[in-house]
Amino acid sequence: MTPSISPPRTGKVFEDALSALEGIQDGARIMVSGFGLCGNPEALISAVLDSGVRNLTVIANNTGNLGKGLALWLRAGIVSRAICTYLGNNHDIHELMAKGALEVEIVPQGTFVERMRCAGAGIPAFFTPTGVGTVVAEGKEVMEFDGKPALLERALSADFAFIRAHTADPFGNVRFWRTARNFAPIMATAAKITIAEADNLVPIGAMDPDDVHLPGIFVQRVLEVRDHENPFEYKMTRPREC
Repeated sequence: MTPSISPPRTGKVFEDALSALEGIQDGARIMVSGFGLCGNPEALISAVLDSGVRNLTVIANNTGNLGKGLALWLRAGIVSRAICTYLGNNHDIHELMAKGALEVEIVPQGTFVERMRCAGAGIPAFFTPTGVGTVVAEGKEVMEFDGKPALLERALSADFAFIRAHTADPFGNVRFWRTARNFAPIMATAAKITIAEADNLVPIGAMDPDDVHLPGIFVQRVLEVRDHENPFEYKMTRPREC
């Protein structure tokens, strides 16, 4: 018999996405998991629109695509700054940049991850050779190590991290679904409040410890959302071989 989920003693489980956003304010810095449209916390993204907050700084690998994901925030005009690694075919961000309506900071992907990791580890800054001699180096301190120049990059933190999980328990222990894990575990360590949007909520003890990808100590709020669109950018096909 599968045990039923009793009201959690931890108080981390919220009934709906909007209530899980308790305390969010204008000007918030929000990390959002996902690579393209894979691993997007869809319900939390939609709830932000309903909350009425504006002037957000979004920190994500990319900012949506094809009008979906974080592109919804761009179209609603609630983002003032984006820190990301990839623009791709997201016409919404290109248009806003061209109009001067959105400040965008492009960060090399490895640097992006390391900046967040450092925030979670309490490391204020680090040096990296990535970006030396490019626009990425503008305004940054450069030092030489063993005769090679390196840039000073500062840790990257946020007020909230929205992450998509496959399975979670009431304490916030999380398992991700394959590549949907992407940036989520690192973001969870770098934010003041991490909200895990999970496809499935299971009782405490139902997850094998070896299957936990992110310990609940890094998750402050949990939300079960069973229905997702799970869109993807492009469907690739090939002719059937005869």
